[in-house]
Amino acid sequence: MGLLDKVKAQAEQAMTKAQQGMGQGQAKLDQMQAKRRSDALLRDLGMALYAEQRQGGDNQAVLDALAAVDGFVAAQGSIDLKPTAAAPVNSSDSTSSASPPAPEGDFTLDDA
Repeated sequence: MGLLDKVKAQAEQAMTKAQQGMGQGQAKLDQMQAKRRSDALLRDLGMALYAEQRQGGDNQAVLDALAAVDGFVAAQGSIDLKPTAAAPVNSSDSTSSASPPAPEGDFTLDDA
């Protein structure tokens, strides 16, 4: 029965590791969903604030967005306020047909 006990112990270890992996995966998924939700709430707050400040929008939209962010913070305990890396904003006309920069190196047509 020694072999059967070893196989059973290995199966239990494998099951424990699989459950730990699933738990870690679920935690990561929950974290990503919370980040996505907080980003959406902050985006909505920014849009409401911009509309109020620059386009004569309603202050109630800002208050509602703030309440939603506050509710999220109350439920989650915190909110990640680090900015995400965004594409740089180019102030020049995007329809211009500037050629891409030449690749670095010492190439000639004979190399092709």
